[in-house]
Amino acid sequence: MSDPTLIDSMLRWHLPLMSRTLETLGHILARVSQQQATTLRDGADGWTVLEVVCHLRDYDRIFQERANSIIAQDNPLFQSYNPDELAHERNYNTSELHAVYAELCVSRTRYVEFFQSLNPEQWQRHGTYPKLGVFSLADGLMQVTGHDLIHMEQITRILLQAE
Repeated sequence: MSDPTLIDSMLRWHLPLMSRTLETLGHILARVSQQQATTLRDGADGWTVLEVVCHLRDYDRIFQERANSIIAQDNPLFQSYNPDELAHERNYNTSELHAVYAELCVSRTRYVEFFQSLNPEQWQRHGTYPKLGVFSLADGLMQVTGHDLIHMEQITRILLQAE
């Protein structure tokens, strides 16, 4: 990641995508009722819209904690989480949809500011996943945008049931 052109590309294209996908999610959720958010599911045993948004909020924080660890420690080892267990433990489906989205917006703003503050040396830092291996800050940035897109598609698929 020492290539200044690559760092510039990350800041110019991928970082704005973190905010843009969040704005898109806001448009998707604007007319979703609490009832729709808690009853329509992604398959018989799948998540609700609310559970997906809670997952995005919590993983945004987890991703940011990992990024902070990369800056604070040399090659930190990341803990794995089970998304289904978190959804159950935190009782996601009892939350209020638009409050959860607002929390995600606050978290995402902090995360974007974190990436904007990095210097070229910091972009070269990394951590390690037990199963996946070395994971850089650039990987983390790209992970967020990919993660957002996967779950926005999931939410729109769930909401198609309301039509």
